[in-house]
Amino acid sequence: MELGLFSFAEVPPDGTDTTRLRDLLEEIALADQVGLDVFGVGEHHRKDYAASAPAVVLAAAAARTERIRLTSAVTVLSSDDPVRVFQDFATLDQLSNGRAEILVGRGSFTESFPLFGYDLRDYDTLFSEKLDLLLKLRESERVTWKGRLRAPLNDQAVYPRPVQTPLPVWIAVGGTPASVARAGRLGLNLAIAIIGGQPARFRQLVDLYRQSAAEAGHDADALKVSINGHGFIGETAGEAAEVALGPFTERMAQIGRERGWPPPSAAQMAAELRLEGALVLGSPQEVIDKILYQHEIFGHDRHLLQLTVGPLHHKDVLRAIERFGTEVAPVVRKEVGVPA
Repeated sequence: MELGLFSFAEVPPDGTDTTRLRDLLEEIALADQVGLDVFGVGEHHRKDYAASAPAVVLAAAAARTERIRLTSAVTVLSSDDPVRVFQDFATLDQLSNGRAEILVGRGSFTESFPLFGYDLRDYDTLFSEKLDLLLKLRESERVTWKGRLRAPLNDQAVYPRPVQTPLPVWIAVGGTPASVARAGRLGLNLAIAIIGGQPARFRQLVDLYRQSAAEAGHDADALKVSINGHGFIGETAGEAAEVALGPFTERMAQIGRERGWPPPSAAQMAAELRLEGALVLGSPQEVIDKILYQHEIFGHDRHLLQLTVGPLHHKDVLRAIERFGTEVAPVVRKEVGVPA
């Protein structure tokens, strides 16, 4: 199983975009040094996140890393242009010598739609059309395509071409069965974001994904599933809670206020921290146990943690990354049978 991290480049209230982006590059470089497999950078268009252009950040990271795979987490394809997305990540693939991936989704925030002139009423159609075009772009350097919401292409050549053939494209979902089934029908790898509740309830989505893939004629066993969620690794459970639980709770309460949700209660947080809960936060052994517990449920191929849910001190994040790579990852890999 591949293990890695993702970040939205959260900016502390007293921080700057410049400092946060420099810190993020250091975090990616350390993740590479300690042997983690993947690092993802998410796209947001808000004051509290510094990464509105993940491909640019990942390109800078490519120059500072050697083996770690570099992915968006996610690219909001509905409000972007597939040609530009493909070119950006094909360029990243060239710069990284074949380590780029695109994780596409419809986006959990909607600021990018008015920013780039799109109507939220076209939310689903935009994603379907643009995903169709993106997949055609990676199939051939000359593309003829026609949709309803974007100008057509008539035997247009698109460059550069990536090192990888094909350039990996994953679909990110938050729990919508129709999105899961679409990923299966298209034969694309699937990333499930589990940000609360009991992960076991998502097992039926993985089953639906593999069933949809098989019915469409794909080798379901060859397709990959990633579980992406929140977490933090301290020396002890108490240290992890002291460092990360306050910022996590505050950020989730902020998002709740924006969307009309109640803030997390003490009982909810206690449930999230149990083995059966979604929050992968604790000592190295507790994090190992939780990842392995979820692997028993899903049999998944990749597990990514978002350490910075709410701004944390950079030194604390670096220590958590080191623990993930040196203490957690070797044990998890051994238990699931990944060769050393």
